[in-house]
Amino acid sequence: MSTDTPPSDGSDASSGDAPSRAELAARVDELEAALSEATDEDGPKKMSIIATKGSLDMAYPPLILASTAAAFGYEVTVFHTFWGLDILHKERSKNLKMSSVGNPNMPVPNVVGALPGMDRVTTRMMEKRIEDNDTASVQELLETSLDMGVEFQACQMTIDLMDYDEDDFYDDVTTGVGAATALQDMAEADIQLLV
Repeated sequence: MSTDTPPSDGSDASSGDAPSRAELAARVDELEAALSEATDEDGPKKMSIIATKGSLDMAYPPLILASTAAAFGYEVTVFHTFWGLDILHKERSKNLKMSSVGNPNMPVPNVVGALPGMDRVTTRMMEKRIEDNDTASVQELLETSLDMGVEFQACQMTIDLMDYDEDDFYDDVTTGVGAATALQDMAEADIQLLV
């Protein structure tokens, strides 16, 4: 006789042991709630970016990634250290340069790129391309990112090393941030990038 078939005499031999339909339904609801709670996000996803370069071509990746992630609802922090600080500097960010030496994608051989004045030429070429394509400037991307809630942090050790003043940076840039704070932010982030 199958265990799925009730006894033919009408008696329920295991009625004291088996849960009722209502108890099973309640248990299913309880398990579904626990699963939902366990898989729910604890808030917005976090992205942490470390920006170490301050050339014109390397200013764009952290700014584009930060603003895009913020648009998708990520909580974004960008820690700027060494030359990456120039992206946050009010004056230096307006004059970022681009070198053709060592850049294999530039249409200029390294021998020619090493000639005096070639950095100005390659920088102007990139600025013209940015302008012709109606691409946002570094300042526009920075302001947009700040408006979207991206936190830009300036490394205190590098501020001291480069002899910058905290007033040199755009408003709303967090200054005085150390490596320990950046590491803690990275440890808590869902995505960590070094640019």
